[in-house]
Amino acid sequence: MFIPLHDANSLKHIRLQYVTIGLIAVNVLVWLFTGVIASDTQANAAALGLGFIPAVVFDYAYLEPALQVVPDDLTVITYAFLHLDFWHLAGNMLFLWVFGDNVEDALGHFRFLIFYLACAIAGALLHGFVAPTSEGPLIGASGAVSGVVAAYFLLHPKVRVWVLVFMRIPLPLPAFIPLALWIGQQFLMLALGLEENVSWGAHVGGILAGAVMVLFMRRPGVPLFDRTIVPPRAAQFKNPSQTAGLSQIERGYDGGG
Repeated sequence: MFIPLHDANSLKHIRLQYVTIGLIAVNVLVWLFTGVIASDTQANAAALGLGFIPAVVFDYAYLEPALQVVPDDLTVITYAFLHLDFWHLAGNMLFLWVFGDNVEDALGHFRFLIFYLACAIAGALLHGFVAPTSEGPLIGASGAVSGVVAAYFLLHPKVRVWVLVFMRIPLPLPAFIPLALWIGQQFLMLALGLEENVSWGAHVGGILAGAVMVLFMRRPGVPLFDRTIVPPRAAQFKNPSQTAGLSQIERGYDGGG
């Protein structure tokens, strides 16, 4: 539907988005090992051993011991660092690069990492709920990234985002327009039950988790919906003469809507 290119949204609480950069680096390194250096046989083994397989996790099927890399329960996290090919990786990492820094800014480094992993887990679990007997491995960061998109939507809906529409038309739009359309598409596709080799359940699981967690994980004082919060003691007066006209200022503010 659209590809995000850039947002005009500077960082306010952190100097650098260390976690976002680190997550992108880890995803790229894992893809280089499993998608470039590894043979097809090794890549398939990695997908089976590290991907989330609902039938295995929910005990409807069993994975051969030789293929098991981590305990089954940990695949709700490890799957999010594997990607099918370069374009699968590039799409997820582009979304994470454009929107992740401001969500990390709003939450803080450590809480953003927890947030990201929790969204990945939520995506895997909803995927498993939708298809509990599926024996195909779920891979990709889209569940976690969907949570980041949902958080950005609630934090910065008015920020201008440059997006590439229909793969060829660059447009600056308020974030809520492309993001609302994208989020709506995920729910619609899940409701219609269309597969197309995409786990809409993982996307929706990440969206729901991200939308809920950002409400209580954001820093104190960080507003939703791009609202500006003025601290009640932002203005300090050194002598009584400086308070002259304060009541008029307050009335003017209240009357301004």
